[in-house]
Formats: sequence, structure tokens, C-alpha cells
Amino acid sequence: MNRIDISKRSIGINFKEGRATASVWAPQAKQVAIKLFKGGKVIPLQKGEWGYWQADQLPMQPGDTYKIVLDGEKELPEPASLSQPEGVHGPSQAVDLTTFKWSDRAWQNHALEHYVLYELHTGTFTEEGTFAGIEEKLDYLKDLGITAIEIMPVAQFPGSRNWGYDGTFPYAVQYNYGGTESLQRLVDACHRKGLAVVLDVVYNHLGPEGNYMGAYGPYFTDKYNTPWGNAINFDDAWCDGVRQYFIENALMWFRDFHVDALRLDAVHAIKDFSPVHILKEIRQYTDALMKLTGRTHYLIVELDLNDNRYINATSHCGYGMDAQWIDEFHHALRVTAGGERTGYYSDFEGIRHLAKSYSDAYVYDGQYSPHRKKNFGVKAEGNEGRQFIVFSQNHDQVGNRMLGERSSQLVSFEMQKLMAGAVLVGPYLPMLFMGEEWSEPNPFLYFVSHTDPELAEAVRKGRKEEFAAFHTEGEAPDPMAEETFRQSKLQWGLLQQGKHKNMLRYYKTLIALRKSHPALSVLDRKGVNVRVDEARKVLVLHRSNGNAFMICAINFSKQEQSFTIQADGREWYLVLDSAHPDWNGPKGAPERAKSGDTIPMQGESIVLYSNTPFA
Repeated sequence: MNRIDISKRSIGINFKEGRATASVWAPQAKQVAIKLFKGGKVIPLQKGEWGYWQADQLPMQPGDTYKIVLDGEKELPEPASLSQPEGVHGPSQAVDLTTFKWSDRAWQNHALEHYVLYELHTGTFTEEGTFAGIEEKLDYLKDLGITAIEIMPVAQFPGSRNWGYDGTFPYAVQYNYGGTESLQRLVDACHRKGLAVVLDVVYNHLGPEGNYMGAYGPYFTDKYNTPWGNAINFDDAWCDGVRQYFIENALMWFRDFHVDALRLDAVHAIKDFSPVHILKEIRQYTDALMKLTGRTHYLIVELDLNDNRYINATSHCGYGMDAQWIDEFHHALRVTAGGERTGYYSDFEGIRHLAKSYSDAYVYDGQYSPHRKKNFGVKAEGNEGRQFIVFSQNHDQVGNRMLGERSSQLVSFEMQKLMAGAVLVGPYLPMLFMGEEWSEPNPFLYFVSHTDPELAEAVRKGRKEEFAAFHTEGEAPDPMAEETFRQSKLQWGLLQQGKHKNMLRYYKTLIALRKSHPALSVLDRKGVNVRVDEARKVLVLHRSNGNAFMICAINFSKQEQSFTIQADGREWYLVLDSAHPDWNGPKGAPERAKSGDTIPMQGESIVLYSNTPFA
């Protein structure tokens, strides 16, 4: 762990004391040069060690555009380009990352257990669809109670509309979102408001259009097959240059953009059998950077394997990731709330599995999985609550539906309140998906804007075939149509209207309660006890921290049910009832109760009692 200079970006075009330097990895090329668009000058690079071609002093200024010329023939954008103002096929643009004037010197990242996350997509979060548009909403997010925004991928993708997972330039910030400096400005503004920034990055594949990596060298390997074709080469011949490329990418977001955490997409699709897994190496370099700068950075993974090796410390033979998304909590919650049991949902039995996720994080931790047709998972013993992120919806779980329906279109208003409560009272990190807090009715659809006509048609055809069995629900929306993208934008005008205004106030109250009540704010999995009545669809979750206790009773049935307080003769005080008329519900539970009392609960409601009065 000594080949990378953690203090600065070393690949691509960079500036040092006003002088431009170049370092391009093309280990199998015979000649490499830079073609400057201003004046048309072609400057040869010198071959260095480990497949890098370099130059120390280039006649370039920030803003100049250029392409790389390989073997005197191919003129291509540069793989570590920081800006692609004319799209993925156009010239790269030189950027000096060191010139931005940061004002966040005093900023300290929140402790991970204090994260209340809010996932958003830059293009659809606001009408502007830009980083500047997000900046205008930061006061709103802070007032909501959010402590960290999670931004879906911003790496340059083809066209102007995309979820971000088709990016082909991992270093370049999507130009129509605002580009490099606009993202730096957004992060700086977030820190002034006390908000951490999590950036979603994709290290398991690159998109199909504008992907010129293979022309430069063995960035991919046919040793492994992935849903996107050949895997990124993390352990085959010439993999050192590829590994450096992605390690430096992570360091760049932390060091040069002051991003607080990375969310690494689908790490189960990263194929690496090296003695030191690429995730572990990213952890090691991140630790070295934190030691150098004094700042704290987190690594969060999306993981479809119930394998705590990913989140165990490197000192305990793990990869050292700080936290993971836990889809199984979501799946159990959706099924319990009445969702369909098809596909991967077929593994989940509803309220019993939800109770298990509250206790054990993983639902499958060694049992036979009918969907996977094998024993699956390990126990998450010794892993703290802050290592798991839970949610009732996210971009995948909404957008991968044919019609992109949010919970607001699938369940009742009362069930939406219940599901929000179920996420926020658990011993894990909660995450909201943009707009859920006001019951946004617009869908979040799958959309792209490929400029390659054949690829665009293939995407259309694939989407139709994927949902052919659901033709009774109508046609799958055209992912290439601008209207599909427009339909997915949030409707900010709803915030002051009727039930939407009420839902927003409810979310604010729930988030404030979770952050301030000692039994909820401390994510101690040992202080969790769960009782389930499967027949009546009632779950009672007990949370405790020292002398602070909270009873969280959840009725998933549509009928009135009840639960009995079983808690050592204490007096109990009602803290929140989602069925109370304050929240547009029919009737609230008693304000006070004691051990042995049977408490009525309205259908589809969550009731919280504290052992001390709590405002």
C-alpha cells in the first residue's frame, strides 16, 4: 500500500503550481499523445513504469479541451477525465480541482449512528435538475431532520437523463447537473448547514455507451461474467492499473470534493479473488487519507449477500466497510404491509421475518432460501446497529417496478405512516427516498437518454420483455422518452396541501423523536426485544437504553387490534399514535397506561409509549 500518493490526484490531467501534468495508463500501447483542440497541437507522452504514459509540463490551461491519441490512430476521450462538456463521445476538458475556495474548515462529519439519510436523484429532485437546485432545498432538508443526503451517481453518462448507473467516466461530474465546481459548491453548502454528503459510486461495471476503457488497456476481464458483461479487472493480468484507477477515484471524492461517505453500488458484483480484496484496499487508503487530513469518511455498500465479512473490521479478517444497505428488512416490511410475494419477495413470510430482521438484521443467516434454492447467509453477530441501513423504499425498489409506483400509490395513507414508523423506530440507520415524506404521488420511473439509436432501441425492447407478463397493467413506459423523465420529478407544490402537508409534519415529528429519545437514538441491538402475534398481524418492539424504554406496537392488519403492556409495573406515557386525529387518523390510544393494561390499536397504525413523559 505505497504506490499511490494519497495527497493528490496522480492520473489524468492535473495542475501543480499552474503547470499541467499528464499520466495516462495504456500498458499495451506503442504510442500515446495528447491532442489539444485549441490550435490542434499533438504532444507525445513519454512511456514510464507500470504502463503509464506521462508528461510533466504541458501547454494547457484549465478549461482547455483535448483527446488522447493512441498509436497515432484512435482519438478518444481520456479515461480519468474530470469534465465531458460535449458528452461521453466528445473531447475531455482540463479542470484544476485545487482552485475551489472551501469554507468548511471547521466541519466535522457526524458520527455514523447519527446519520438520518435522504436518497435523492439530482435530475428529478427539483425542477432545475441541478446541484444548484439541490442547494436551494437544503434548509428544507435540515428542517425535516435529515443529517445526510445521499446523491445517486453523478459520473458522466450519455445524454442528459439517466439514473446514473450507466456512467462511463467515473471521474467526470455530469455536465448538465452543473459539473465539477457546482458539486464542490453543493458539498460546501451542505457542510455549512450541518449536512453530511454521501455520494453513490459504481465500481462494479461501466455503462455501454461511451465506454472507451477497453481501447486503453485491460480494464475488463473475461474470467468472470456479470449482468453487464465482462467484469472489471480487479485480479487478472494488468489489474494493478485498474485497481489504482478506482482507489484514486474514491480518494478524489473524499479529498477534492470533501464528500463524507461513499455508497458503493452492488459490491456483490465486484469480482476479486486477490489476497487483498479491492474493497479492503480502498478501506486502507481511506484510513491513510483520514490520518493525513483529520477528516472522517465512511464507506457504505449495497450488498446482496448476507455476508458480514464485508462490514467486519480489517483487523477481524473483514473488508472494513462501515455499513451496508439491508434489503431484507425492506422485503419483509413490504410483504407484511400486503405487498406481492413474487420474485425475490417470495422468500419472505411477512411479520415473522420482519421481527427477525429487527433482532438479527439478516433474515436469512444460514437457513434454506427457496428463491435462491440453497442455504444462504451468516449471522451478523458482533455487528452494531449503525452498520445497517434500512428503508421502506429506495430508487431500486420503486424504479424497478414497471410503472415506478411509490408506496403512496400501493398502500393506504395509514399504512404509509406505519411503514415510516417501522423504519424509524428500528435499531438501524434510517433512509428516506426523496418525496416519501409528503406522500409524493408521482412515480419514479426508469429513464435513459442514450444517443446510440441501436442501444436505445435495445433498452426499449428489453424493458418491454422484462414486463411482458404484466401487460394487463398496461405498457412499460418508454425509458427513452423525455416524458418518462418529466413524470418522475417531485411536485414541491404539494407540500402545503391537505394530506401531503399532514404527512410531512408526521415525518418531522417521527424523525425528531428518533433523534432525541434515548431509547431510540442509541443503536444498541442488545436493547431490542420483539414479540409477534402472526394471526393478528401485530408486532411489539421494545427498545431500551439504560433507564430509558420505548414500546413500539405496530398493527399491520386493517382491523382494530390490541396489545398488552408487559413491563414491570412502570407507568407509560403515549408519545405517538399514527391513528391519532392529529395525523388524520380515526382515534388515538390512551394518553397513559400501566403494566398489564390492554391498549387498543386502530388498523394499520403504530403506537409508541415511553416510560417517562416525553414532549
